[in-house]
Amino acid sequence: MSESRITTNKVLKHETIVCKRCGLQFECKVGDVGNCQCSTVSLSGVTRKFLDNTYFGCLCANCLIEIEKKVLEIEGKPFPKSNDQIENVHYYIENGFYVFTEHYHLLRGSCCKSGCRHCPYGYQK
Repeated sequence: MSESRITTNKVLKHETIVCKRCGLQFECKVGDVGNCQCSTVSLSGVTRKFLDNTYFGCLCANCLIEIEKKVLEIEGKPFPKSNDQIENVHYYIENGFYVFTEHYHLLRGSCCKSGCRHCPYGYQK
């Protein structure tokens, strides 16, 4: 599995890891980034900035592509005021409680660190 590893759990070369977003196993090649699966994905500066503010670490190429699409989709869109929020777009109601969607959290622009069900930032309590 692992070619090289240090005791602090930092990857030095190649290692099979689990994507913290979707659970898929993939080979991370931090010691050879040019040949890593993540190098096949072209990310905008906006998405790179978004990823800098997440708690994920390494992600699989599929998740990087999906995040790029979602981040670009909301770019330039304002965060909705409460009276502008749309049910099933920004939130849904479950057992009488409002549950904010991933779209809502992306528009928010930062993680609130509440352990939200649809947190796009990878924060877990």
